[in-house]
Amino acid sequence: MKRVHLIISGDVQGVNYRSWARAQARELNLSGWITNRPDGAVETVVEGQKKKLEEYIKRCHKGPEVAWVEKVDTVWLEATGELVNFSVVY
Repeated sequence: MKRVHLIISGDVQGVNYRSWARAQARELNLSGWITNRPDGAVETVVEGQKKKLEEYIKRCHKGPEVAWVEKVDTVWLEATGELVNFSVVY
């Protein structure tokens, strides 16, 4: 199990990105959270199998149809096991 911390920049707020990402994470059986940042980016922390996390990151580079992703800053970490589901933080 691994953990990944992503900062997703571009036109990613107000385009349903968080709900879309939650659906992707649930489809991949990942746990974590996602939230909007004050700087206009989206931040997410996700735990699960490395292969599934890599697929999640790949999908986050594209985002939902109406989003425009400029970049995804990625930091790999060791999983803590504290995350039990995936939620949108408001």
